[in-house]
Amino acid sequence: MSRISMQKKERTNNYEDFLVVSFFKNLFLNNRFFYGMFGCIVLFVFSFIYSSLFIVAKLTLTAFLVAVIIDMLILFLGKNNIVAWRVLPEKLSNGDDNEIKITLRNNYGIEVFCTIIDELPFQFQIRDFSINKNIVSGEEKTFSYKIRPTERGEYHFGDTLIYVKTKLGLVAKRYRIKPQQTMVKTYPSFIQLKKYDFISFNSSNLQMGLKKIRRIGNSFEFEQIKDYVQGDNIKDINWKATAKRNQLMVNQHQDEKSQQIYSIIDTGRVMKMPFKELSLLDYAINASLVISSVVLRKHDKAGLLSFSKKTENYVRAERRNSQMNLILESLYNVNTDFAESDFGNLYALIKRKITQRSLLILYTNFESIDAVHRQMKYLRAINKSHLLIVVFFENTELDSLRRINAVNTQDIFDKTIAEKFSHDKRLIVSELNKYGIQSILTSPENLTIDAINKYLEVKAKGLL
Repeated sequence: MSRISMQKKERTNNYEDFLVVSFFKNLFLNNRFFYGMFGCIVLFVFSFIYSSLFIVAKLTLTAFLVAVIIDMLILFLGKNNIVAWRVLPEKLSNGDDNEIKITLRNNYGIEVFCTIIDELPFQFQIRDFSINKNIVSGEEKTFSYKIRPTERGEYHFGDTLIYVKTKLGLVAKRYRIKPQQTMVKTYPSFIQLKKYDFISFNSSNLQMGLKKIRRIGNSFEFEQIKDYVQGDNIKDINWKATAKRNQLMVNQHQDEKSQQIYSIIDTGRVMKMPFKELSLLDYAINASLVISSVVLRKHDKAGLLSFSKKTENYVRAERRNSQMNLILESLYNVNTDFAESDFGNLYALIKRKITQRSLLILYTNFESIDAVHRQMKYLRAINKSHLLIVVFFENTELDSLRRINAVNTQDIFDKTIAEKFSHDKRLIVSELNKYGIQSILTSPENLTIDAINKYLEVKAKGLL
């Protein structure tokens, strides 16, 4: 069975389960009706013992049925007494809270109580979602709730079910709202772009974890030759131009801006490790999107490349208006193939396609020093022609084991193993530094901030 057909079957099963839950929810919404019926039945049962209760039971049943009929007439007479519509965003942001809005208008002549059941996409596996609100006559209310997708792809919303009751609460009428927009695509976290949109370096940067770095190096590109004026650096004197013009001429430079910055994402099986419902791959994708935005704002060229057994989703580093949309669409299609990543193939593609010296931010994950040694020759070869930064992740679950107080032999064993893996991570950093390869060892939740800081450090020191 194909993956698509399996997803459709799963979606159908989940939808059927949802309808069953909705039926029982509707049953208990009308619990006053069952309480009333139960009270009438009790009276009739006791009337067999006490005959005087028989008249009371009949009067009670009659009054109850009249109330039910009145409640039904109020609810079911007329059309479009409840008008509702759902407002979905154009796209969802992966790993973030996304707001969904539902607007209701009460055309009844009285106040009603509404229970809203929204049929959420099957990816959330939520079967008991509901909103309970009361709406006065003629009022229009907007209700909102938030959803947090944890994987990219298409999210299909179902209908919106609304159960309406009066103050009597004996009967509930169901309205099924079929919105026109039912599918929304979930993209990498574009909400983080707004969060880090302050990259102009003001005082608030420090509060968000970004650091101001003093510029201690120079990265200049030639602009023009001009006449020497007092105060110009004598090191910039152009002696050939001076000899031709018979007066001092100096070279004028400007900060080099159009440098190439590539985000390279490993889509192998090592990046499928989960952390707070997101995989390491999704954290790397979200960070790459933010880094690309920062790079373009700093007037550099942003590019993208993903690889596993073969390289794919290659976006040439450019600084154009459509570059962010191109990167966003490419990141949307990045998925793992659960294979062993081929760094040799990556090196061959970089050598063939990235000819200008560039900053390469490689998102991968190494769990042991042996894993680094197997790929070290390719990393060193890449670093010869480019400035390579290897980004890999701390195992935060093991860090929690390291901090426990050992009380038995099993705790000692677990703590020792955790210490060993943590020590291997630090050894990997030392091994990369030994060959002049820069690295970032970070937790998934701090990946974006640490990557931005490293990029700003490289720019400030003129290392590229």
